[in-house]
Amino acid sequence: MGGLGGTLVLTGMLGLCSLVGVDAEDGNGRPHRAGGTIQCGEYSNEVQEDGMCRLVATLPQMEEHRCPDMFRCTDEVSYWLHENEERKQQILALHETISELQEELRNHRHRVKVLELQNEEKNRLNSSLEHRFHELEEHYAEATTLLHLQGSLLYDLQGQIQNLSLQVEKVKRNPGCMINIVRTSPLLNAQETLHPEVQHVRNCPIDCASIYYNGVRHSGIYTVVPSLGATPVEVYCEMETDGGGWTVIQRRQDGSVNFDRSWNEYKDGFGDLHSEYWLGNSHIHDLSSQGDYTLRIDLEDWGGKHKHAQYESFSVEDEATQYRLHISGFSGTAEDSFSWYHDKQGFSTPDTGNICAEISHSGWWYNQCFYANLNGIYYKGGRYSPKNKNPLGPDGIVWFSWKDSDYYSLKKVSMMIRPRTFRPHLSP
Repeated sequence: MGGLGGTLVLTGMLGLCSLVGVDAEDGNGRPHRAGGTIQCGEYSNEVQEDGMCRLVATLPQMEEHRCPDMFRCTDEVSYWLHENEERKQQILALHETISELQEELRNHRHRVKVLELQNEEKNRLNSSLEHRFHELEEHYAEATTLLHLQGSLLYDLQGQIQNLSLQVEKVKRNPGCMINIVRTSPLLNAQETLHPEVQHVRNCPIDCASIYYNGVRHSGIYTVVPSLGATPVEVYCEMETDGGGWTVIQRRQDGSVNFDRSWNEYKDGFGDLHSEYWLGNSHIHDLSSQGDYTLRIDLEDWGGKHKHAQYESFSVEDEATQYRLHISGFSGTAEDSFSWYHDKQGFSTPDTGNICAEISHSGWWYNQCFYANLNGIYYKGGRYSPKNKNPLGPDGIVWFSWKDSDYYSLKKVSMMIRPRTFRPHLSP
């Protein structure tokens, strides 16, 4: 600074600034003293609101004297100014870093929001799929129920169709036959229930001969209504042997049916009309008692030899007489082993206490015990030993005169009846 007077204003960061006074020199370089004191000027300082340090210095008017430099920052002030500058740079860098972090945070928040939206969308989709799955499960349960219901309906319909088919078949077998059956009502009194059904029969065949006379010439199963019993019964009609018209009451051919049966089973009948069976003593009684009937027995051994025995008169009494047999008038190609020994004998089964029936394991018109028993055990091959299965006596399908032995069992036998007056027609 020169020797000229004036005012100097310094502004800086708040710190430790100090003025160092140096004695003024005269024009020759010596300090100027006024009243014994060298006056180089005055100064003042204050802290501003923004934190800056404000210094005001007034320089004196000295023409011949020069004041030394009045102000000089100390090392400490210089240090803090430098530190302040570095802090400022650091703050700026921090501002930039914070801005970058804020931007990155905004980006992360945006990504999180997008993920949340995607998750919500997935949750909505999963909820929709789960709801749809439950709906499908309900539909499946309903469909399964309907399927079972339809299956039951189809099963019932099949049963009804089968019954209708059987009815149609019966109608075909019995042209002109009308059977009206009134079933018992649970509301009937005790007296009325003694008669479980009332039947009205009109124009029905009474046996296979009647069916033959109605023009049927084909062997098979038909329904007949015996005039005495008035109860419809299915029978097998043989329409070829010796002119036809035969009602088959017994058949053995392959051993598929067990004939070791009880009294009631022999009474009602058992087996299969297509193969082996016993028609039933009650039905045989009803058929044979409605007129004069002839019995034919066909026999076949295991060598393929065929013979038959025919009896002009055949009938069976009712259960009260144990279905007593009446048979006579033998003819045929086989020797008689039946009528001469079994005529007028009652029927017995193993459960009635008859020893012959127990030994033979079958039901028959036993005497002491038999010379003919067509309901015995079926032995394949024919010959069987008395020590084989039953040491008490013979129990096969026996016709004694066939081989003069009780221990030869025939391969095929059948018993069938028709009216004695039957005459085959030459044309249908």
